[in-house]
Amino acid sequence: MPDSASTLSVGERDVLDRIDLDEIVSLTQALVQAPGGNPPGGEAAKAEVLAAACSDRGLVTTLTEVEPSRPNLSAVLGGGPARGLLVLGHTDVVPVGAGWTVDPFGGVLRDGRLYGRGAADMLGGLAACVVAMAAVKRAQVTLAGSVELAATVDEEDLGLGIRHYMATADRSAYAGCVVAEPTDLQTIIAARGDAYVEITVRGRAAHSGRPSDGANAIYGAAAVIAELERWHDELAANAHPLAGAASWSVGQVRGGTGTSIVAAECVVQADRRLLPAEDAAVVLEQVRARIKALALDRRGLTVDASMPMEMPGFETSADHAFVRAVDDALRAAGGPGSPLGGWSAACEGGFIARDAGVPVVVLGPGSVSRQAHRADESVTVHDLLVVARAYALLALRMLR
Repeated sequence: MPDSASTLSVGERDVLDRIDLDEIVSLTQALVQAPGGNPPGGEAAKAEVLAAACSDRGLVTTLTEVEPSRPNLSAVLGGGPARGLLVLGHTDVVPVGAGWTVDPFGGVLRDGRLYGRGAADMLGGLAACVVAMAAVKRAQVTLAGSVELAATVDEEDLGLGIRHYMATADRSAYAGCVVAEPTDLQTIIAARGDAYVEITVRGRAAHSGRPSDGANAIYGAAAVIAELERWHDELAANAHPLAGAASWSVGQVRGGTGTSIVAAECVVQADRRLLPAEDAAVVLEQVRARIKALALDRRGLTVDASMPMEMPGFETSADHAFVRAVDDALRAAGGPGSPLGGWSAACEGGFIARDAGVPVVVLGPGSVSRQAHRADESVTVHDLLVVARAYALLALRMLR
């Protein structure tokens, strides 16, 4: 792995020499092979593999149950009283799905790529974090502040893990947070948030031979869906320069009880991507106002709208010292030198930025657009090594 003699000190080189690629690969494989698909959840097996790896490397490791068989993990590399570094990730992965040509739980290593569900999103990033922290510990470096790896459950669904993590202690005692999600080794300083919106339309059942005797909830839901599509097109005109535009996507529609029955209820579930500064509560009020303007009550229909999940976006200034420290560490570790960027996906770093006031960046191995949530998901071993080196250098330079 090439690096510049002018940017690495002797002590830094000593730490980087202790980062073993085989160690990262084997831990990623072990995480891939453990169960933990979400839904339905049950990340305990992956969390236990990760916890054992952290404990074996001398990190102070704690598992905290959020729900049965769903523990958050905290692993700490101790340091002095200064503000520390938080590295954030999640142990759940999306369901396997169809179309795989390799074993999704095999952790197959082929032509420099490691394959398996979650390899990119984001088990490889977690493994790189653990090995980087272990390398700093093995070098017996004294840090001014602690480094914590927090690995939460349920990131892929309702965010139960990060909500529990934020509610159990003051998380403001960090100089910065790196979210180890896949970014193609690009330092990401802005990301959209996400919200799930559930809209329930209720009408009146009747025999379909006389549909005028009822009030068809599916017709009302169709009007709501058309309005969301119009709104999506409107949002495109106000894109964030790094993260892109806010958006709507209807993901599920459920309604009716039979073909010969006028539908008495229909539920629309939609995904609303949020701009970094958007407030989810304001968006929900906007949803209700736009639905009210459809005047569905004149058709004998009632409509309720709720938001079962919201994940805030974030934006950190390109001039922030933490951003410069992350990007400099990445370049010194052999990164590609990509410009600072934005992310159209959402991540749990928004909670850290909004609720703890801590600067956040996203940086990890693999690609969220080309690998995450797809068949034959994979990550290159090159990315795993580079990002582990970057995490270690960041800890050294921030906290030594």
